[in-house]
Amino acid sequence: MGELNAALVEEAAKKSSLLWLDLPGLPQPRAAWHVWHDGAAYVLTGGDGEQPLPGLPEADRVRVVLRSKDKGGRLLDFTADVEVVEPGGALWDEVAPLLAKDRLNAATHDGRLESWAEHSYVVRLTPVETVDEPVDGYAAVRPVPSPATTAGPPPRLVGSKRRRVDR
Repeated sequence: MGELNAALVEEAAKKSSLLWLDLPGLPQPRAAWHVWHDGAAYVLTGGDGEQPLPGLPEADRVRVVLRSKDKGGRLLDFTADVEVVEPGGALWDEVAPLLAKDRLNAATHDGRLESWAEHSYVVRLTPVETVDEPVDGYAAVRPVPSPATTAGPPPRLVGSKRRRVDR
């Protein structure tokens, strides 16, 4: 295991809102959106419609893969301590609104924090040490199947002119 370069981890985590978690019992790493705050990544899991990260709240440590925002490939791996943020505490009051604000598919977050407190987990991932060897199969990881995908080719625009580069 390598020494943790906290500045590199923080810079990579701030530039990309997506990380990959090598969760116990799963055959491949799982993508998760996160918010970086005060030296740790915070993810939301559990509850209706939230990202499924089975085993994360129960884990003591997980391996995290940060990707390059430019190329999308693996940038660095680190081991992180896992801590569930308890609803109603000072850390919850600080972090939950940040997660709600950065939630990409939320039209409004009225009532969302109360729902998260009751049905979901906010998990803090604190970097401990970098990992020198890459995660097996990371390059071949595909997203988890979801009903929110588009099947088939994209729609064509009627009446639009083709650009010279499209011919």
